[in-house]
Amino acid sequence: MISVTNVLQKAKFRELVRRKWTISLILTAAILAIYFGFVLVLAFGKQLLMAKIGAHMTLGILVGLGVILAAWVLTGIYVVWANTSYDKAVSEILAEEQE
Repeated sequence: MISVTNVLQKAKFRELVRRKWTISLILTAAILAIYFGFVLVLAFGKQLLMAKIGAHMTLGILVGLGVILAAWVLTGIYVVWANTSYDKAVSEILAEEQE
């Protein structure tokens, strides 16, 4: 049986938690910078986002779509990291504990 106390005290587990927080905070900061950057440009640089691109499109629409796509990409980065590095490390820690 796996002892939660033993797992929590392992240096490898603490390092994994630190890495997870680091990745999470970096990606969170990135999406907040992108989103609030868009809002600030919208608030203070309306003329820039009102620039016409083609007959029926403005730069603001493209930038807004870019913000949405950035959120998807950053989420995808986290999912790929979690499914490869994080899950593998969790499995290794649990395997060590079962031995």
